[in-house]
Amino acid sequence: MADQLARSRLSKALPKGMELSHFTVLNHLARVGEERSPAQLAQAFHVTRGAMTNTLNKLEWAGHVHIRPDWDDARRKMVSISPAGRQARDAAIAAVSPIIQEVVADIGADKVRAALPVLRALRQRLGEPG
Repeated sequence: MADQLARSRLSKALPKGMELSHFTVLNHLARVGEERSPAQLAQAFHVTRGAMTNTLNKLEWAGHVHIRPDWDDARRKMVSISPAGRQARDAAIAAVSPIIQEVVADIGADKVRAALPVLRALRQRLGEPG
């Protein structure tokens, strides 16, 4: 329930036309700082390759990512964030930051900090193959 409420609130704050899935992919690419294949991105986000392809097609159409053939394996593609994608990601962060700051202030920074290791452990454990 907390996940659904957070997604709903953050989605409403994102810049017009940006979906939460777009933001998370742009944020991931900006943070890793190097190209990723669509399959790597799908695995990182625990979604199907088809779902990731759909998201990447929308991001490419908006000019937020560059998709090129893999020079070592012509069957694969490689994805990188574009300068416009970095600007869109920065705008999204600016839009959601006040919401996150408000929630942290209401709950208390110490409580949020204490919850993070538990949430990371849950994510890691639930992400393991069953």
